Amino acid sequence: MESIGQHIESLREELNLHNYNYYVLSTPTISDFEFDQKMKELTRLEEAHPEFADPNSPSQRVGSDLTKNFVQIPHKYPMLSLGNTYSEEEVKEFFDRVKKDLNDTFEIVCELKYDGASISLTYINGRLVQAVTRGDGVKGDDITANVKTIRSIPLVLRGTDYPSEFEIRGEILMPWKVFDELNKERAEQEEPLFANPRNATSGTLKLQDPKVVASRKLDAYLYYMLGENLPTGGHFENLQKAKEWGFKISNTTRKCTTIEEVFDFIKYWDVERKNLPVITDGIVLKVNSLLQQKNLGYTSKFPRWAIAYKFQAEQELTELLSVSYQVGRTGTVTPVANLQPVKLSGTTVKRASLYNADSIEALDLHIGDMVYVEKGGEIIPKVTKVETSLRKPGSLKVEFIHECPECHTQLVRDQGEAAFYCPNYMGCPPQIKGRIEHYITRKAMDISGGSETVEHLFNAGLIRNVADLYTLKWEDVAVLERWAEKSAKNLIDSIADSNKVPYSRVLFGLGIRYVGETVAKKIAVAFPSIDLLEQATVEDLVQVDEIGERIAQSVVDFFRKEENIEIINKLKLFGIQFEQKQNTSVSGSDKLKGLTIVISGTFEKYSRDEYKGLIESNGGKNSGSISAKTNYLLAGANMGPAKLEKAQKLGVAILNEDEFLKMIE
Repeated sequence: MESIGQHIESLREELNLHNYNYYVLSTPTISDFEFDQKMKELTRLEEAHPEFADPNSPSQRVGSDLTKNFVQIPHKYPMLSLGNTYSEEEVKEFFDRVKKDLNDTFEIVCELKYDGASISLTYINGRLVQAVTRGDGVKGDDITANVKTIRSIPLVLRGTDYPSEFEIRGEILMPWKVFDELNKERAEQEEPLFANPRNATSGTLKLQDPKVVASRKLDAYLYYMLGENLPTGGHFENLQKAKEWGFKISNTTRKCTTIEEVFDFIKYWDVERKNLPVITDGIVLKVNSLLQQKNLGYTSKFPRWAIAYKFQAEQELTELLSVSYQVGRTGTVTPVANLQPVKLSGTTVKRASLYNADSIEALDLHIGDMVYVEKGGEIIPKVTKVETSLRKPGSLKVEFIHECPECHTQLVRDQGEAAFYCPNYMGCPPQIKGRIEHYITRKAMDISGGSETVEHLFNAGLIRNVADLYTLKWEDVAVLERWAEKSAKNLIDSIADSNKVPYSRVLFGLGIRYVGETVAKKIAVAFPSIDLLEQATVEDLVQVDEIGERIAQSVVDFFRKEENIEIINKLKLFGIQFEQKQNTSVSGSDKLKGLTIVISGTFEKYSRDEYKGLIESNGGKNSGSISAKTNYLLAGANMGPAKLEKAQKLGVAILNEDEFLKMIE
């Protein structure tokens, strides 16, 4: 049997892992409730057994979202987390404790607890000067450039009666609508979906490109002001002043004087929160008076004048009827639980995600099991747990399939990947149809129709790849069942018009694994023709901003397939644009003809990708590595010392930005 000391250490290791998954990877594997219960158990055991005390225990610190990619800034005022409760009894205990400690009348401010990423904003003379994440509570990441893209956060305040310097804290959020669109795009790329808007927000704020952050349309609610000369002595009143200055303050916030009013607020929003455009996971209760807050003080981790009541994630128990398997356009096989229909969060759920083979194994699923299905903050229902006490004797254990359910090809699993996939790239019907469906989407080639159109044309034997679309004739389509002359004409016309679609969207439409809209645009700038991209190595590709080895290898693998090259060659004959049109403000030339140039470091006047485009448009060749064939090294700030040393050793000429631009002016 496990000793007390071993159990404490085991809990610490488990909680440290969950902290890492949540704050660093933004991919939690357990619910907030389960995490809090484990933390409470650890805290109780440590208090009962001080001989096992450890200053590095997860109970002794606030979780961290620090990343090495941003400058870390100390907080002027520590950003402590709040104590959590899931019961009305504990809310009543908090209320009674405040009443006893103050021995005076007091007001409680009830606020919705928004579920996003905490942020601290500093304003000096009415202007935003710094935005810092919560981090470990003592210091956080400076993400000012990213936060400035969020339109609901004022850069310059309205009015004149604000303090000369103050801090205001709040939550950055991704609205449900934006979250759904983002996950739809990721699903099309067969990339892992964000579990919920909170994780999508966290991942977005850690991006290094503010332009991408801006495209995610984040929102923010502010909920606490700090400083030396605040306008009033009341928290609620300060928020009302902040609203006048241009901050987005929730209209749902209420002042209460009795515990009954607090419970009424909790019960109302436990239902109504489901109609909000952003995700909430509870209610925050704060003593209103700043003087009373000061008198109540803090524990080592939490303020004594505030507490968070968290809503339970909604879940239901239902029967697992069967498991089916879906094949995506890149061959990824996804298991789906088929369930006895059950009502959950206002909708009837019949199917739920099982993610992959590892998830099935971890759940120890058997057909006929009674399983818990949860939505909570999740947009996609998922099976979270099996009620093994209700398992039927002799029930069949669910084993992940070994063959493709569509074409019966043996499935494979790459090292380090969670998913199995079907390698029958050209012969597996769902993959073929999926690639064509992706190609015709509005964000790609904008050809009229959808999955039903592709299904009809495929079943009629008219198309087997995207190039076949351009051989379709009106009379072949118009005679198909459920097709009218007009709809057939619209299809043929939109196919003809698709040769006007720019190169970056064509790249996206080709459906290269992991190459979404944004990545396709960056590749198009760095490799302004399909021929240059076809010749690119992994080393060349990873030089492009936001492209790592996984994406680079996927691009290289795509062009290694003869079938893909054959399709591209056919599309060229049909006039599809496979070259980036040069910016009209930058005229091309042959001034760099025959020259090979390597770019390293960061630049002020243009981005790395823009410099690569300038090199190509002036007849030069980009290279990712320095060799005896390299003519110039275009060197920016913070360039790699190894490249500099190698360039000097080989006698390669080194240019700065101004010298390079002068060469091509």
